[in-house]
Amino acid sequence: MSKKVIIIGGGIIGLCSAYYLQKDGHQVTVIDQSNMDAGASYVNAGYLSPSHIIPLSAPGVMIKGLKWMFNSASPLYIKPRMEADFLKWTYAFNKSCSSNHVKKAIPAIKDLAVLSQELYKDIREQEHFTSQYRKDGILMLCQTEKALKEALKTAGLASEEGLEVNEVTLADLKRLEPNVNLNVIGGTHYKCDAHTTPNEFMSEMKAYLKLKGVVFYANEKVEDIEVKNHKISALITKTHTFTADEFVLAAGSWSALLSKKLGIHLLLQAGKGYRINTTSSTGIKLPAILTESKVAVTPMNGFTRFGGTMEIAGINSKINKNRIDAIANAVTKYYPEITLTETEKEDAASGLRPVTPDGLAYIGKSSKCSNLIIATGHAMMGWSMGTGTGKLVSELISDKKLSLDIHVFSPDRRF
Repeated sequence: MSKKVIIIGGGIIGLCSAYYLQKDGHQVTVIDQSNMDAGASYVNAGYLSPSHIIPLSAPGVMIKGLKWMFNSASPLYIKPRMEADFLKWTYAFNKSCSSNHVKKAIPAIKDLAVLSQELYKDIREQEHFTSQYRKDGILMLCQTEKALKEALKTAGLASEEGLEVNEVTLADLKRLEPNVNLNVIGGTHYKCDAHTTPNEFMSEMKAYLKLKGVVFYANEKVEDIEVKNHKISALITKTHTFTADEFVLAAGSWSALLSKKLGIHLLLQAGKGYRINTTSSTGIKLPAILTESKVAVTPMNGFTRFGGTMEIAGINSKINKNRIDAIANAVTKYYPEITLTETEKEDAASGLRPVTPDGLAYIGKSSKCSNLIIATGHAMMGWSMGTGTGKLVSELISDKKLSLDIHVFSPDRRF
């Protein structure tokens, strides 16, 4: 049965939800408070990476966060704030930093990322998209024995999950990256991973959805939500009142603010990431993670992107120059012949990624609202999990058998 569905949020999760919902015959409207041309869905590393199986909340991460708390250039920066939501999130995050949690999270993360990669490829082929898609794998580059040891340990876990990964020596790296000088001792190569150019896919997807009748309202902020008998009856903006049969909350880092209007208290923090682009020839062929610095490198169509950092400092769009410099310095440290210019650094952009305390997204219905699907909290894996999440959203609304067991992603789970 065709339903009228409104999606709050026009990022990768919102657009992929719209794609599968219209495929299932629903009438879809997408509302977003921005112009839908910037943010995390546009400035990310473009990875479709089943390799990223370890959640942010892993053993030792909280200790590192505390050590880095007063270093605004650190890979993970948690700004101390006396706010109830932040303190609750921090407490839950600390509880989740356990080996038992990681063991439970790994298969769930892997399965959703693998599904999403397959669906991403299917969409490009079925709809004749021309956006970049390359499955060259991703390198994990290490400069120290300690980092290499940890990388090999993670590779072992990934291999146990059926992911294709192997250790690479300096000789291997010279063969894989013949045109760059690398200052590393070795690493791992995840052949299971792919990469893309995000703005290309987003542009093609929006154009496709509009052609198929999906209605878009940009620069339309939801001011209020009317609820009757545990169901959303209307969304209120400054200029419109929207009604529908079903609603999807895919508003990224803003989702927790909106869910409060429904009495749903999602533990969610905005994790800011940065990117620097260069159109200069770098010679880089393969995407890479600069392991110790937590910097991502992606050869995209027409430019190379360097990005990274996780800054938990509330919802804001401020550019922290220290963090931009940290990314640029890391690039030169690993690629001695590459230096990013001041102009390139000044053109840096940021995006806010919604981060849950346990590193697992919120996907599913809350018991407090019967006609709402929540799809947010993917942290650094939003791009990698976008298509799979969108398909699951449509399956829930269409009362279809789910492609995956999503109980670990429940919005009502306790921390």
